[in-house]
Amino acid sequence: MEKKQIGNNFFIPMPVVLVGTKVEGRDNFMAVGWCARANGNPPMILCAMGSQHYTTKGITETKTFSVNIPSTDLLEKTDYCGIVSGEKTDKSHVFDVFCGSLITAPMIKECPVTLECRLFQTVLLPTHSVFIGEIAGVYADGKVMKDQKPDFTAIDPLFLTMPDNRYWTLGNYAGDAWSAGKKLIKG
Repeated sequence: MEKKQIGNNFFIPMPVVLVGTKVEGRDNFMAVGWCARANGNPPMILCAMGSQHYTTKGITETKTFSVNIPSTDLLEKTDYCGIVSGEKTDKSHVFDVFCGSLITAPMIKECPVTLECRLFQTVLLPTHSVFIGEIAGVYADGKVMKDQKPDFTAIDPLFLTMPDNRYWTLGNYAGDAWSAGKKLIKG
């Protein structure tokens, strides 16, 4: 079938995370769909947020943030944190919170996996700020680990698709990375 131009919008499923930071001394969390690995060693992650968001103020001030991976049972709370601004609503009571070594990067106990990050760099784009954080620590519930590796079906992460603005869950296992294509190598 022939490909045809359908616009320039997003068609890549994105993991949904809750980014946490302290803003004006208060824990705050924001749902973010634009988050990905950015570097291998040291390990880094990037999160892009609209520059006008209240959470960006906290990250800029504290130079820290957390990335919390919610499971599907946290869908309503996660969506709430994406539609309500921390500037007008205190979201510190939505979750049970803990801190690791970075006290201004609050993490969510209910999330099966959490990361605390030190701000490495901020890239300002026309509408968004891209925060690149060096991962200072990763925390996981024992029930989502299998053979000392993350069990993604147990983590049960959420994904976001745009422009339809829908949440999805993880699909079926399809094959092994850096292995499935080996049979096509000639030689």
